[in-house]
Amino acid sequence: MIRRMGLAVAAVLALMGAGIASAQQGGSFAPRMIVNDRAITNFEVEQRIRFLRLLGNPPQIEKVALDGLIDDRLRMAEAKRLGIAVSPEQIEEGMAEFASRANLSTEQFIAAIAQGGVAAETFRDFVEAGLAWREVVRARFGPRAQITEAEIDRALAITSPRAAAAGAQVLLSEIVLRADTPEFRAEAERLVRELRASIRNEADFAAAARQYSVSRSRGEGGRMGWLPLGNLPPALAGQVLTLRPGQVSEPIELENAIALFQLRALREGGAATPEAVSVEYARFLIPGGSLADAMRVSARVDTCDDLYGVAKGLPEDRLVREVLPVAQVPQNIAMELARLDEGEVSYGLSTPQMAVVLMLCARTPDLGEGEIDRQAVRRQLVNQRLGEYAESYLAELKADAIIREP
Repeated sequence: MIRRMGLAVAAVLALMGAGIASAQQGGSFAPRMIVNDRAITNFEVEQRIRFLRLLGNPPQIEKVALDGLIDDRLRMAEAKRLGIAVSPEQIEEGMAEFASRANLSTEQFIAAIAQGGVAAETFRDFVEAGLAWREVVRARFGPRAQITEAEIDRALAITSPRAAAAGAQVLLSEIVLRADTPEFRAEAERLVRELRASIRNEADFAAAARQYSVSRSRGEGGRMGWLPLGNLPPALAGQVLTLRPGQVSEPIELENAIALFQLRALREGGAATPEAVSVEYARFLIPGGSLADAMRVSARVDTCDDLYGVAKGLPEDRLVREVLPVAQVPQNIAMELARLDEGEVSYGLSTPQMAVVLMLCARTPDLGEGEIDRQAVRRQLVNQRLGEYAESYLAELKADAIIREP
């Protein structure tokens, strides 16, 4: 999101009016919200809104700004209670790391946000709260987040290039939310946050899938069959590594959609399925076509080469055939391909405006050993576990806090 800071500052400023005006009721330094005994001022809300707009302009920005400030108050108060403080040197390092995500130095980043009306102190306070909370979580839960060698072995067994030997497979459920217009995207982003906070078990996930998902699996509560782990898009496979059965993934961006996945089960037996390093697939497009039209096409073909006969005499863009590294395949296509064997087809990319026959032509496997970085796996698992503890910890602090308007 930070890369959007390259946008013209004038355009950013033009977007600020409505949210800032509503945040200024009662004057800039009047309290907007009281968190326990500490006030959040209108000025702080205004500054956070400006900062968020520079970082990506999320939907419901005023609510996001206020919620973030409330969370930061709780984080800093807990750090103070535990006697945890972040040194000036740590804050400077944190600011430099954050600025580097936009390929800027700290000084350049501060100058850029200043053009959008954001004070350097706002940036500093934002970074300090995040660093202090990290130290709080480590102090409180560090010993409980230790990862055993057996857990690392299991992670490597299901995600390494040799996962084929174990035949690792996963049982997932999905919720796919429409996000093909700014309005639908804003609603999907809001709903994703609500669902991740409210889903507690498989029954909750299934009910939400039936109510909200636009995928073809919605009738089955989002449930999909067993899939080889190596077939999944890397972004999803990486998350599955850190999930336990019943847990829900972070949101996954698809083309014109946002998805959540729940791990229901994992098994390491079965036939060997080497991890694919590239896939070849074809898409035959039928403008205005129906599912019946797509099925008639697939009935005429057994391989991707057969599609050329179907497309003969049609515009060239009706048949698209590609060979891509797995990591570069668009997520929505990758999810459909994960379900397919060579020569099989899917209609899951179809829309009311376009029927799509997607066929998997081939997967190129990786049979090499590769280097195993056990420490990298350990860090990933520790961070995932600490993240889970931190989320629950903050929810407890918020439930116990007195948060009110003045």
